[in-house]
Amino acid sequence: MDKVFARFIEKFGEPVGRQEVPVSSIERYRGKLPNLLLEYWAEHGWCGYGDGIFWIVNPQEYEGVVASWLDGTKFEIFDAYHLIARSAFGDLYFWGEETGGSLKITSVASRSTTFMSKLPKDQMDKRLQNFLLSTEVECNDYGDLFKPAKKKLGVLHHDEMYGFVPALMFGGPDTLEHLEKVKAVEHLILLSQVSELEPYSFSDF
Repeated sequence: MDKVFARFIEKFGEPVGRQEVPVSSIERYRGKLPNLLLEYWAEHGWCGYGDGIFWIVNPQEYEGVVASWLDGTKFEIFDAYHLIARSAFGDLYFWGEETGGSLKITSVASRSTTFMSKLPKDQMDKRLQNFLLSTEVECNDYGDLFKPAKKKLGVLHHDEMYGFVPALMFGGPDTLEHLEKVKAVEHLILLSQVSELEPYSFSDF
């Protein structure tokens, strides 16, 4: 294990819910995702970390999610994106074939954040390392609800997330009482259909 991934695990916690990655999946994304990420897949599988607060996922399972969030937006023509990671609450981390880890969507609020790397395209492995080193546990813990949700609802499986029911964009409250364990792909597609994707503004913080 390299130092960057060791630091990532030290920060988030040991893996849970590991899925072995078939060679066909690695080859499917060769040239589209960083070689280093494919190496991590081969060594560590697709897993959750920190008891499932953060997941490195199979992008193929989330192709429908990517399409539902990005079709008809400026991102659709800006780059070819793949979902490489998500949080327990539906923070979505997209990897652009040209721009790297340049897009994050907070699905519960239908808000997007973009990032521009100063590193050239030929340093995608370094960009991936920067992504892992800059990702923080607290930023993936919506309202500090992860531990209470895990205690109430149980540990997530790889295809599950904690979702507010009714969704916040339907006017539901963001309280523990309104969190449920839901199927991730289906819930994320539902959220994409509730409200138009908007960029974060400074007034949101």
